[in-house]
Amino acid sequence: MWWFQEGLCVLPVALVIWTAATFIFAYITAIVLRHVDPLLPYISDTGTVAPERCVFGLMLNVSAFLGVATMYVRYKQLQALVDSDDTRLNRLNRIGFALGCGSSLGMCVVANFQKTTLFSMHLVGAILTFGVGALYILVQTALSYLMQPHIHSKRVFWTRLSVCVWTFASIVSMFVSSVIMYSTLSGTEVNKKLHWVPGEPGYTPHIVSTISEWSLALSFISFFFTYIRDFKKINLRAEAELQSNHLYNSHHSRPASSRGPSEASPLLAGSI
Repeated sequence: MWWFQEGLCVLPVALVIWTAATFIFAYITAIVLRHVDPLLPYISDTGTVAPERCVFGLMLNVSAFLGVATMYVRYKQLQALVDSDDTRLNRLNRIGFALGCGSSLGMCVVANFQKTTLFSMHLVGAILTFGVGALYILVQTALSYLMQPHIHSKRVFWTRLSVCVWTFASIVSMFVSSVIMYSTLSGTEVNKKLHWVPGEPGYTPHIVSTISEWSLALSFISFFFTYIRDFKKINLRAEAELQSNHLYNSHHSRPASSRGPSEASPLLAGSI
C-alpha cells in the first residue's frame, strides 16, 4: 500500500496540491498574457481577467469543496477521540468545524466575485477566507494543545503553533501595509490597478502587502500538511438502512426484501 492510500491522508494532500496548482497556474497564465506584473501581484489579481479568471474560479471552488471535506474528517476524528462528556473539547471541535466551513464559503466568494467587478463582495470573501480561516487554525492549535500528550504529541502542537503565529503575523503585515497603501492612493481605484511602476506612490506598501498575502496563503497550505499523519489513522464509511421496501407515499404490496427494512442515511461514521 502506498503512503497516500493509508486512511484518508489523500484528502489533505489533494487539498494542498490542488490549491497550490490553482495559484501557480493562474499566476503563470496572467504573466504570460501580461495581465499583471511579474513581481508578486495579488493572488486575486491573477484571477481577475479572462481567461485565467475562469479556470481560477473553477479550481478554487474545487479547493473549497476539498477544504470542507478535510475539515469534516478532522471534526469526525476528534469527535471519536474525545470523550463525549468533555464539553470543552467537543465545543471547540464544533466551533472549529463551523469556522472551517465559513472559510471555505469565503473561498467560493473570492473565486466567483472578482475584485475589479464587485470589490465589496470580494472583500467579504477575503475576510471569510483569511480571517475566519486564521481563527480555524487557532482553534485547531488550541485543540492540539489540550489533547497533548495522550492524543497529540508535543511536536505536532509546536508545529501547528508555529504555523498559527506565521498566519497571524502575515495578516497583521498585510492589513497594515494595505491601510498605508490605500491612504497613500486616496481617490484612486486601487482595486482596479493591476500594473505598478517602481517608485510610484504606494508602490512599497503594495509590495509588502502582496508578499504578506502570498505568505498568508502559504501558511494556510502548510497547516493542512500537518493533518497528513493524523489522517492515516482514520477511515469513514456511509451506511444505508432502508425503512421501507418501496418508495411510494401510499402502501404497495411487495415481497419483503431479504436485506431487511430500510433507508436512512446517517452521517459518515469514523473508525480510528
